[in-house]
Amino acid sequence: MRVTVLFPRLRFADGRLALAVGERELSYRALARACAAHAASLTAAGVGPGDRVAVWAAPSLDAIVAMVAQAASGVVTVPLNPKLGSRELAHVLTDAAPRCILAPAAQAGAVAARVDACEVRAIDALDAPPAGTPPAPFAHASPDDAPCFVLYTSGTTGAPKGAALTGANVAANIDALAEAFAWTDTDTVVHALPLFHVHGLLLGVLGSLRVGGATRYVPHFEPAAVAAAMRDGGTMLFAVPTMYRRLADAAEADAAIASALSGARMLVSGSAGMTVREHARLRALLGRGVYERYGLTETLINTAVPASRAPQPGTVGWPLRGVELRVVDEARRPLDAARDTLGEVAVRGPSVFAGYLNRPDATAAVRDAQGWFYTGDLATLRDDGAVQLAGRRATDLIKTGGFKVGAGEIEAVLLDQPGVSEAAVLGAPDPDLGERIVAFVVPRDPAAPPDAAALIEAVARELAPHKRPRDVVFLAALPRNAMGKVQKQRLAAGETPGSASSVRRA
Repeated sequence: MRVTVLFPRLRFADGRLALAVGERELSYRALARACAAHAASLTAAGVGPGDRVAVWAAPSLDAIVAMVAQAASGVVTVPLNPKLGSRELAHVLTDAAPRCILAPAAQAGAVAARVDACEVRAIDALDAPPAGTPPAPFAHASPDDAPCFVLYTSGTTGAPKGAALTGANVAANIDALAEAFAWTDTDTVVHALPLFHVHGLLLGVLGSLRVGGATRYVPHFEPAAVAAAMRDGGTMLFAVPTMYRRLADAAEADAAIASALSGARMLVSGSAGMTVREHARLRALLGRGVYERYGLTETLINTAVPASRAPQPGTVGWPLRGVELRVVDEARRPLDAARDTLGEVAVRGPSVFAGYLNRPDATAAVRDAQGWFYTGDLATLRDDGAVQLAGRRATDLIKTGGFKVGAGEIEAVLLDQPGVSEAAVLGAPDPDLGERIVAFVVPRDPAAPPDAAALIEAVARELAPHKRPRDVVFLAALPRNAMGKVQKQRLAAGETPGSASSVRRA
């Protein structure tokens, strides 16, 4: 049985910085000691390798240490989003059936008040280790084929599903991404991303520890706090487009923030696409571009723009080492990779998950017998193989008047128009066209929105007449999830907060 040592540096723990959360810092030596203490406490409670333990993934050092220790020692971690509603929380706990829930001491009481059928235990990962705990090194390993995390999807197509990821999945993906990003033990990653998500937890924290570098985690996103962390040794910034927009706004008003960000070795964006306009704005402000990458909970990172190339606005880069990628039609037949052939992205490789917990039917629906995982994402491939995403098949493939249209290309045109801050496009039922194209637009100036007819004409001129929106709805904001992704299902359901006006064009 092959095993993976996720964090080799914990075997040779020293005084170099491993983790910083706000003002609290841990060296590798202190982290090894804290991990050993946490593992010992689980063993004393009868929890061992293969058992599932939920962790209340609050932005705290204690939660991070608990999840690192469990990943290294074979205990399966189920990170819990602290913002889950009561129904969602009950579903996750029933489905995952963890032995217990661990919560930072400050939140344990409140968590216990929300949970009936599962023990809640307070954790303070920096408590003095139990007697007999080895001070260091801490270098447990877990079997390659055994899950080490169960991460729950957002549940946009039904109840959330638990994606089981093995130690081999995590190690292979981090190693391939580290190769692409030239990510080494000399790097310090700064981020303020949620700790229940692939981007924030597996890449931002575990990735740094696997390469032997450091993480400076900002518990609550604020541009000034991110800039301060970058000044304090940060070399790489991981963020999502909504964060970069706020950072750009702050950098325009404060030269010190612009200076701190411009000193980064790499600015990395993920979890949602960044517009070409925002790329240009950041480059003008900071004198450097942003690198994008693309992945899912079930596959981890599939593609990235490598550090050896210049940033590539409009693309999420090339497949990582070990990742096979192709574009397929609705019957899952491979399409010619020529430019402008829109299809669904399918991937295969060592990072594809073990399957959905308790849901072999759902696993079989997205992964075939040859190991291809069908992502539900739409894309075209550039002539050089770079991937250009066009949205989700479920919400962004619009069948109108006999044509198949990708919402992403329409959104890109709208975002280039003066007066448009944000845009989301989807298809709505139409008795004549099958689906009509609807554009939801957030104006830069709510008191003076752009002319709707001019927006429609711009799309018809720059793309094709059949791709023009038939409705334009002005909103105060687009609904987004915790990672900044637009929740189009809420727009389709008629949830349009701050709707100002709408116009219809045949």
